[in-house]
Amino acid sequence: MAIIKPISDLRNKSNEISEMAHAMQEPIYITKNGEGDLVVMSIQEYRKLERRLDLFAKLSVAQAQWDEGDRGRPYQDVMKSIRKRIDERKSNC
Repeated sequence: MAIIKPISDLRNKSNEISEMAHAMQEPIYITKNGEGDLVVMSIQEYRKLERRLDLFAKLSVAQAQWDEGDRGRPYQDVMKSIRKRIDERKSNC
């Protein structure tokens, strides 16, 4: 369920808002004059959101490539390439 607080709480109860954002792991919607104005969330939740958006962007690119007929590389070729990189890094250590 959405957490909605007036902007006066942000000013007067900032520690409580911070604790709530961390405990609930959800964004807190801040209103000003009865209208939505801001969203407050913990840094951890914000970073999760950033990673999710980055993943969606990459999936969108992959989908566009697939739609254009690019079928990528076979699994075996990808794994060989990854193993080769790992071996190269091990030998450089």
